[in-house]
Amino acid sequence: MAMTVEIKNNKLYIEIDLEKPVRSSSGKTLVVASSRGNVETTAKVDGKPVTIGLNAYIKP
Repeated sequence: MAMTVEIKNNKLYIEIDLEKPVRSSSGKTLVVASSRGNVETTAKVDGKPVTIGLNAYIKP
């Protein structure tokens, strides 16, 4: 998983690779992108790193 994060004009931009849909652990959705838990990024707010937990999915 490759994720790029940056802050421009007080907006957070996240770019993450899409993956082949994989069934979620509950089986209710198909995950197409995930950070696989919380990830500390290089983006900073007030000098502190921003942590992101991201899941993108589709319904079968």
